[in-house]
Amino acid sequence: VQLQASGGGSVETGGSLTLSCTASGFRFDFYSVGWFRQAPGKEREEILCTDGSDAVKGRFTISRDKDKNTVYLRMNSLRPEDTAVYYCATGPRWGTESCRRFDTWGQGTLVTVSS
Repeated sequence: VQLQASGGGSVETGGSLTLSCTASGFRFDFYSVGWFRQAPGKEREEILCTDGSDAVKGRFTISRDKDKNTVYLRMNSLRPEDTAVYYCATGPRWGTESCRRFDTWGQGTLVTVSS
């Protein structure tokens, strides 16, 4: 069981990126998937979760593609403060711990936004 975040890179301020989270050995259908980021010297923060109350948070949008077993994070109008390592993680899809507990984490993908 593995998760892999990909799609990071270097962009200029105002640019866009779409990150992908793919799974090996299991289907996302039965799990919530969250996107997180950790900037240098800062604590990790949650961005969005597939089964949360919103699929959009400001400039960021989360989506699932069931056929591709992939979860995406679309990021628009990127700013230097968005520079971070971005991670995806899975947890229970139903119940009180949905989008609250995450058990499996992928290796992150680095996003660097230059001014």
